[in-house]
Amino acid sequence: MRIAMVSEHASPLAALGGVDSGGQNVHVAALASHLVRRGHEVIVFTRRDDPDSPWRVTAEPGYQVEHVPAGPPTDVPKDSLPRHMPDFARHLAGRWSRARYDVVHTHFWMSGLAGLAAAESSGTPVVHTFHALGTVKQRHQGTADTSPPDRIDLERRICLRADHIIATCTDEVNELMAMGMPEHHATVIPCGVDTDLFRPAPPNGSGSACREPKRLLMVGRLVPRKGGAEAVRALARVPDAELLIAGGPLADALSADPEARRLRGIAEANGTADRVRFLGRVAHVRMPDLFRSADAVVSVPWYEPFGIVPLEAMACGRPVVGSAVGGMLDTILPGITGDLVRPRDPEQLALVLRHLLADGGRRAAYGRAGVRRAHGTYHWARIAKETERVYAYTVDHKLTASATGVAAR
Repeated sequence: MRIAMVSEHASPLAALGGVDSGGQNVHVAALASHLVRRGHEVIVFTRRDDPDSPWRVTAEPGYQVEHVPAGPPTDVPKDSLPRHMPDFARHLAGRWSRARYDVVHTHFWMSGLAGLAAAESSGTPVVHTFHALGTVKQRHQGTADTSPPDRIDLERRICLRADHIIATCTDEVNELMAMGMPEHHATVIPCGVDTDLFRPAPPNGSGSACREPKRLLMVGRLVPRKGGAEAVRALARVPDAELLIAGGPLADALSADPEARRLRGIAEANGTADRVRFLGRVAHVRMPDLFRSADAVVSVPWYEPFGIVPLEAMACGRPVVGSAVGGMLDTILPGITGDLVRPRDPEQLALVLRHLLADGGRRAAYGRAGVRRAHGTYHWARIAKETERVYAYTVDHKLTASATGVAAR
């Protein structure tokens, strides 16, 4: 197949850890890579955010990234991008009129709008993955939500217009159906994990069983919804433990980061400042060693469309304590690969962490089960194969529908 992916703000080439870069970047890059390995041609269309970016780049696995001129060629906050989507769509329509694709796969709601508009004239089937939903963001952020006011209505429109939806978890399907998505219009295909990179420590390799203090690790963007404040507050009730926080800007720029300053203030106020360390942005290739150095990984966002961090931790053999939200309801098996806690509840988080850190046998059992689950269910080769099946079904279904429509006329 010739596959056009659209990821307007999340380039597969982007560095991770910034305000608007994270799991979607990893998802698009990994999915494109594994589809190429399965013999498909993949071009990812993303917005040009650097004047020096070449028009087209071939990534090492073999997929191509095309930089679309839409808006200024510089970083633009994600919530300011909708006004540039008509230009994005016009560029795509022009490109796709000269180079045909079998299927278009759009990622995130703005890409969905642009991709649907661009594919309309050619009739190319469109598969869409939301990655995050405005209804969920509004529910949890309220007046702090900076999304455009028409985002939810536009997402409803995508639900109806896209030929098929790929949801990343069962909780998302429920949200989409509440928004009006027709039944059986979505297939659940989770995000995956690079099981070649994220692996447990070799026998007699790096480990943490005898280290004191015990190490807790939190990984993600430095934004309030990721639950950093809850983790720092919980640490006050977890003696003999340290908390490492990886993510955000580079380490030498952390002093200017508002969320890092806020978390440091909480740590100073509750007496844990000497047990909280901010690592800043950590290179993706260094993350496995960091995960393996931890006694437990903490992932407690207020809400989470999917959450790749728990999968990466599990693949490295680390127990995970996560919020009982979104995709983590699917990935973390309570009492088997980790524990789930209520979001925004530092007291419950502290209680669970104390019990887990005091029980090395349970941590080891969680770690072994996490490796089996990550490597058996979430490896990218399997995710790519399932996605390929959805593409084939969607193409066949649209061709059949078109032929039926022609015959009826």
